[in-house]
Amino acid sequence: MLLQLSAAELGRLIVARAGSSHLPLTEQLIHEHSRLKGGAAGQGDIASWNNSVPVVVKALLDCGLDEVEVQVEVDLPHTNSAVDLVLCGRHPGTGTDSYLAVELKQVRHATVDPLCPIAVDLGFGDGKNKLHPVRQVQRYCEYMVRYLPHLRENEDQLMGVALLHNARDADVEALFGLPETDHGFLYTLDDLARFRRVLTSRFAAASGKRAASALEQARQDPLLKVTDVARQRSVVGGGLTLLDEQYVAVDRITRHLEKTTHFTGFDVGLFYDAEAAHSPAPDAGVKRVYILRGGPGSGKSAVALELQRALGLKGREAVLASGSHAYTETLREIMLSTARRGRTADKRRAANRLYRYFNSFSESPPDSIDVLICDEAHRMRRSSTYRWMPRNLRDDDRPQATELIRAAKVPIFLLDDHQSIRPDEVGTATYLKELAEDMGCDVEVTDLEGTFRAGGSKRFQRWVQQLLGLDASDPVAWRPDGRMTLTVADSPEQMERFIRERHWEGATARITAGFCWPWSNPDGEQLVDDVHIGDWRRPWNVKPEHSVPNAPRSDLWSTDRRGVDQIGCVYTAQTFEYDWNGVIIGPDLLFREGKFKVDRSASCDPAFRSPIDDAIVTRCVLNAYHVLLTRGVVGTVVYAVDPATHNELRRLITGAIGMQHYDGAQPKLTAEGSQLPPAYRRRHG
Repeated sequence: MLLQLSAAELGRLIVARAGSSHLPLTEQLIHEHSRLKGGAAGQGDIASWNNSVPVVVKALLDCGLDEVEVQVEVDLPHTNSAVDLVLCGRHPGTGTDSYLAVELKQVRHATVDPLCPIAVDLGFGDGKNKLHPVRQVQRYCEYMVRYLPHLRENEDQLMGVALLHNARDADVEALFGLPETDHGFLYTLDDLARFRRVLTSRFAAASGKRAASALEQARQDPLLKVTDVARQRSVVGGGLTLLDEQYVAVDRITRHLEKTTHFTGFDVGLFYDAEAAHSPAPDAGVKRVYILRGGPGSGKSAVALELQRALGLKGREAVLASGSHAYTETLREIMLSTARRGRTADKRRAANRLYRYFNSFSESPPDSIDVLICDEAHRMRRSSTYRWMPRNLRDDDRPQATELIRAAKVPIFLLDDHQSIRPDEVGTATYLKELAEDMGCDVEVTDLEGTFRAGGSKRFQRWVQQLLGLDASDPVAWRPDGRMTLTVADSPEQMERFIRERHWEGATARITAGFCWPWSNPDGEQLVDDVHIGDWRRPWNVKPEHSVPNAPRSDLWSTDRRGVDQIGCVYTAQTFEYDWNGVIIGPDLLFREGKFKVDRSASCDPAFRSPIDDAIVTRCVLNAYHVLLTRGVVGTVVYAVDPATHNELRRLITGAIGMQHYDGAQPKLTAEGSQLPPAYRRRHG
């Protein structure tokens, strides 16, 4: 949250000053944005503060609601999204806490995409559809209720509105076609009198400080991880609450299926249009390929699972494919765990049919699968040929992606352009788009720009890419943002102790490392301590083809609590996430002359043994560390084996690990620095 003041206090800040292009309120918000978020505010935000916020403040003052508290740019739990305004006060009838979420839009004209009623062109001239403002505030409210138990105590506490204060009804008429709910009403310039009536119905002329304080201090439920979402998929309404472009992507795909399927009564759209669903289905025509691109924690797997769940609830089977052994086997294991007595074999066959690998479609007839969801598509191989494939099926020249596109009526790819980690992995949005278009398909690319990992910190995601040189910027110092805890360990022993303490507290916590040590087969029933740094030695996670007592299989390493006893590699960590993330940067990544450089001679990855161009090895190593560094939900601890590299991390990261006392308890390792997680902050009273 950037700022909280009463309507009366804000009223004094929206009086223009001679010679200034910005209101005093706007100048204060620009300063707060720079201080809290570490960068300049966007022109859209500045224009909204200068032109839109005063409309709401004046409406409050006109209604005599001077003491209502106004919170500006309120962060949603666990994500980088924020509500423009949250008004806090007392209900005039009950005296209970009352809240109004307000999404402000300066648009004057808007049109709805004919293919998707929640995707709209708001007239910005960028050619990109946005989420319908009403749906946007509805989802924001649902998200707040989901993760803030305080708002669940009374379902009437929270209301949401989208205020288009510059637009006339006639110029945005199409927007009124979306059903309104208590979490989302639409008001325009023609409706300001109605908007004021909403204010007086929600708030009494009394102080809103108590309600504002209760909301700010409310306990937050933990973020559901991908595996949690998977376990809930058989429950109606289970899964993740999708936001913004996630929601548009899923609804657009399911709506496309509604309009092209021959399946009678198919109505899986997250927004159901009864008239459209029961109209004659048009010819499917040209095959359409969907590509959803997003960075770590952008919700790609959640979208994949939610899409498969929504289809399954309507009796439509969607196959989810991946190139990740750990991911696929974990999903199969979860489904198998739901088998009833005597039905294990049937459930295993169903799991193997619904969760498959990219290389299992070589013999699939064209269009034999209705919907094929390809998660982790950055792990797409050049071809499906593998070591044990029968000679008559080998075809090194046929791209693996063509097999997947050909096999499905509706192919969907979810990927991150910076997560291919093997030399023969070619899955990028550009590659797939060009290949699909060459096959005569229409292609739709959607960017998932939200961040649900790292406490919703987009700054952390950008920082990792800058650190590794994955964008045009040079490495920069980490500026804590209150969302993600980033700290440096002085030794692997210190990192391990810190990670284990988080594990003992009940958090999920793991250590991973670059592939710079051999990976031995087990010695009988014991893992070999391959990872050694000085006197510290620990084993890698179990190899996929082996099993060891008291250690999880490789595909369950990130989700089985016993995984804390082994060091994970990128092949077992990719796709998954855990609360606390320890990362050991091996000698294959060295900081020299102002940037990271790859030393391929220090890598023990067998994928680099054959003659491979240095540029490809560099890409794979940098992407592997990009994966490892972005697994954490709450915090990340790093340690570099190379002294010069470790010193550079020390320079760029202010957080340290050290011994401190909290509330008179025994000393324990904690993340120091200005951004301590709430659990470690001293509580008074």
